[in-house]
Amino acid sequence: MPRFAHTVRVFSTFAAGIMAWLLATHTWAQQKDYALAPAQYSAEVGMGAEYDSNVSIEEVDRASNQGDYAMTMDVGLEAQKELSRRIEVAATYDVSQVLYKDFSQVDRQTHILGADLALDLDAVDTGVSFYYINSRLDNEKFLELYRVSPSVSGFLAKKWFARGAYVYSDKSIENRPGRDATTNSGEADLYYFHRGLRSYFNLGYRYKDEDADTDRLDYTSNSLKLRYIHRFKIFSRIAKLELAWRYEDRNYSSVTPSIGEDRDDQRHRWRADFEIPIIGRSAVQVYYGYADYESNYPSADYTQYLVGTRFLYRW
Repeated sequence: MPRFAHTVRVFSTFAAGIMAWLLATHTWAQQKDYALAPAQYSAEVGMGAEYDSNVSIEEVDRASNQGDYAMTMDVGLEAQKELSRRIEVAATYDVSQVLYKDFSQVDRQTHILGADLALDLDAVDTGVSFYYINSRLDNEKFLELYRVSPSVSGFLAKKWFARGAYVYSDKSIENRPGRDATTNSGEADLYYFHRGLRSYFNLGYRYKDEDADTDRLDYTSNSLKLRYIHRFKIFSRIAKLELAWRYEDRNYSSVTPSIGEDRDDQRHRWRADFEIPIIGRSAVQVYYGYADYESNYPSADYTQYLVGTRFLYRW
């Protein structure tokens, strides 16, 4: 309860600040006549199948070292509305389900509720996002997470775009109170638009400080990511290829009793996604991911690959 009350106070403070910010800027933003665009709505539905070479639960450092097939389903909804010439709000809801053939005890259902507030200041854009995540394993409570992130972004030059953000999160894991934690992170992203949104690169860095209820799980980490997105025509339709690499170096601050030393993790992740449009608003996505987790803590030291396909419909 103390952790929950603290989280509520933090989020209430952020919300009050944002409301004051919006009220203070509303009159200035409306100085010129401006016809507000109507609200916009979008949705996406996906269904597919995948093979996981090492069914695992990353949040609790558990890997089965066994593979399994799974069916995947997901739905995403979004609504956007201009409040003034410079202020826009958005709300999102996503739900996903993974159903394994043999490992039904880790069937996972995740709900994500989000809200975004954005302010256009011409030279830069500022905003704040709120997210609530609820994840269940085998239809039982597992993970609950609150996240808030103010950000600032803007173009540095014609083809160069930058974004910086602060992220605060509070997570709790059912029946594992020692893993409940708060996190403070700083993120920076640089984009190079080689051909606009048709072809661009994204380089990112994140510093993360996680404070868990159990001291041996406290850690700081430095992360890098590199992404390349390329859109091109196939039979007059636009296909999309995305390649990504992510690296995280975690340094735990206390001795882990089972190994008699401070835990140290290095995590590499590679992923490739290829989306091919088919009839109307539908598409087929094929993806492959590989993860190499190196750690002196045995249960967190493993490799894993994931391959799958999804059918998507958007409107």
